[in-house]
Amino acid sequence: VRRKSAGRGVVWAPMAVEMELVSVEAPERPTRTPVVILRETAGQRRVLPIFIGTPEAQAIALSMQNIETPRPMTHDLMKNLLDEIGAQVERTTITALRDGTFFAEIVLSAAGEVRTVSSRPSDAIALAIRIGSPIFAEEEVLDEAGRVEQPDEEQAEQMVEEFREFIDHVNPEDFAL
Repeated sequence: VRRKSAGRGVVWAPMAVEMELVSVEAPERPTRTPVVILRETAGQRRVLPIFIGTPEAQAIALSMQNIETPRPMTHDLMKNLLDEIGAQVERTTITALRDGTFFAEIVLSAAGEVRTVSSRPSDAIALAIRIGSPIFAEEEVLDEAGRVEQPDEEQAEQMVEEFREFIDHVNPEDFAL
């Protein structure tokens, strides 16, 4: 839990965990609703799947692939506006999950002031990817919706092979204190 000053008193706020964007995927039928996958950068490496709209998925995918469009898309425009007024995106945080809907905030700094703006996670992520700002998720959100990734068969085989190689080449002296 971190403290932040709120006027006359102190407010306790939940901890946020740094995340990385892993992918944007379009699942198989019936919904074909795109999903963005975030993963913890450390710790349990939980993944956080968030269903998003098709336009936002396209915007995130284009940015991940470093594809520039002939004209600025909405999130490019947001970045350009922030650049023009000298504002920086300090961080994006997935803050809550209520009734199946994720909520996010974008923390901006400009002219010595810090402001927090409510956002849909998809828009916040699309902007963060363009700017290179960090993405976080509140611990409570990860506890509720995060999943620990299970290695697929190929990853499991690779881990076993690496362990066998380690065993084949290890010497008792390697463990001497």
